[in-house]
Amino acid sequence: MHCFVYASLRKADTYLWLAKRDDFNVMSESLAQLLGGLRFVMEMELSEQRRLPQEDARQVLGHLRSQGWHLQLPPKETLAGANHLAYKSAPQSDRSH
Repeated sequence: MHCFVYASLRKADTYLWLAKRDDFNVMSESLAQLLGGLRFVMEMELSEQRRLPQEDARQVLGHLRSQGWHLQLPPKETLAGANHLAYKSAPQSDRSH
């Protein structure tokens, strides 16, 4: 699968992979806000056999096929469910007290 990689200008070492070039409409508004501006880094042909330095190619391909994007976070950082299709809005806290 041909894919496109963008670096977040807001979060260091955070990358957005897209199945279609510049198809930012596949992202939720909250994800777009989290990432801020994006800078195109590269395009590549990705297969399940390809070795990636920090990601599992099968997982990246699965996300690209199912939702059109994959979020790559820095190695020591996690964002629960960020690559899950159900991730549609930023977490809300109840601060009505």
